[in-house]
Formats: sequence, C-alpha cells, structure tokens
Amino acid sequence: MASPGFAGRSFLRMDDFTPQELTEVLDLADELKRERLSGAVRDTHKGKTLALLFQKPSLRTRSSFDVAFMELGGNTFYLGPDEVGVGKRENPKDVAEVLGRYVHGIAARVFGHHIVETFAAHAGVPVINGLSDLTHPCQVLADLQTIRERKGRLAGLRLVYAGDGNNVAHSLMLGGALFGMHVVIACPEGYEPNAEIVSKARDLAGSYGGSVEVTRDVAAAAEGADVLYTDVWASMGEEDEAEERRKRFTDYRITMDLLEKSDPEAIVLHCLPAHYGEEIDEEVMRCPQSAIFDEAENRLHAQKALLVVLI
Repeated sequence: MASPGFAGRSFLRMDDFTPQELTEVLDLADELKRERLSGAVRDTHKGKTLALLFQKPSLRTRSSFDVAFMELGGNTFYLGPDEVGVGKRENPKDVAEVLGRYVHGIAARVFGHHIVETFAAHAGVPVINGLSDLTHPCQVLADLQTIRERKGRLAGLRLVYAGDGNNVAHSLMLGGALFGMHVVIACPEGYEPNAEIVSKARDLAGSYGGSVEVTRDVAAAAEGADVLYTDVWASMGEEDEAEERRKRFTDYRITMDLLEKSDPEAIVLHCLPAHYGEEIDEEVMRCPQSAIFDEAENRLHAQKALLVVLI
C-alpha cells in the first residue's frame, strides 16, 4: 500500500519531496534491500502495469525499473524512441493522456524536462523521472542511500562533484541541500550548472544547514571531501562536443592522486557508464573506497521504494 501522503504523486525532481519524505523513501529502500537479500517477497502490485517510456537507451534505469516492478508482482512494458516518437510523431500531452488510461504509472527517460512535466500534468497516474536533461532524481536517490550505508549519515558531509554541471550535478545539489550536506561542483568555465537550480539549492541549503558551491579548482575542492563523485564528460545528445570536452575537462578526472587529497575514509561514486582514462581511472573505480557498484545496485532498491509509495 502506498503511504497516504505519497499515493498518486509524481517524482520529477529531488525537491518534489521534503527531507522527511525523502528519508521515508530511503528507509523503505533499505528495508526492501534487506528483504530481497533474505528472500522475502512483497506481492503488492499484482495486476498493476508500469510503462517504461524511453527516448534514451539505458542499462541501469531500464533493468532496475523492470526488475523492481516485477518483483513487486506487477507487469512492465517498454516503449522506445522508435515506437512512440514523442514530440515528433506524437504530442507529449496526447501520449500522457493515452498511456494514463492503460497503466498505473509511467517511468520516463527523456531529453527535455518539459516532457516529464507534461506527462505528470496530463497522465492522471504517477510519473517518475528516470532521467531528463535537467535532473536525474532516481540516480541521486540511490546515491544518497549508498552514502548513508557507507557513512552512516548525510548531514554535514562534504560531497565534491567533478565534471560537467549536468542533470546529475543538479540533482546532487538539490538532494544534498535537502539533507544539510555541503555540495561542491567543480567544473571548467562554460560548463557550470543551471543558475536557477544553483539558486534553489542554495536556498534549500540555507534552510537545512548545508551549503552549495561552484568552483573551478577541483584539487582544492577535494581537500577533506567525504564523497568524490563524477560523471561522463559528454552525455547522450552531446556526442558532437566529445572531443572539445575531453580537452576542457582534462583536469577534472578522479585519479588516485585526487582521492588522496580527500578524507581518508572518503568514498567514490559514479553514476555510470564510465569511460576509463577520461572522467575516472579504472584503478579508482575498483579501489576499496569505491562504492560505485553498490550505488548501481541501489538504483533497484531506491526505485522499488518509489514504486511502493507512489503506485
């Protein structure tokens, strides 16, 4: 059963939920993870169907939503870009109104954030943002679960993100701010995060005892960091910029040297896929301080918790 305060809502950005609500979801994610390891089964979504509508391909997002909803007893079906043509063959509003009559929820992985906003406004069922060009809240929900597991808390931790000020950076700022974390985005000039998101995150941080900083100096930022985080330098849709980005982002790699500047108990995160020798070295990816594959696993548990409370 979905909690009364959640049922029927959508999740498009981290700040769609309060810190208390996010904590409830994270606590449930931990519980569901323990249950899965013990072999326990929750057959709460029998007879329900989740649509997976993707404009972008994915390993983790598709697999984790598929497995999570099926383990809850429900059914899923996948709609790729060639099948729907959102914004080309089909108007997003029309897609939402049609799908909303067929399914109990929609998990969408899209380019423009306005698409998930349109779906949420017109589908009449919960819409979960599996990724948009503006935000990636499901990823950061799993990140926060992973950080809590490794560090035992969120408030007061220093999280340093090195790389492009992209959708992951946006959700890290918002999510970290809601939990009183100190989030630093280290990026080259011209690749700063969205100014409105930075402003919103700083307002939230001021309310919850955290901070948000944008800097060029990744080495200084990493000093004493509790969490080092990175992402690919060129996201889907930016392939034509890849060569230029490699030149501009050379100093923003997570290497063992950078890790040594952080707290001795620091952990490393990466939302994957990883390009070794670019944003991260394989040595770092597989070192004892890496929590990257735990983080990938937690996509399943965090999203399963969302499905439980929303649908």
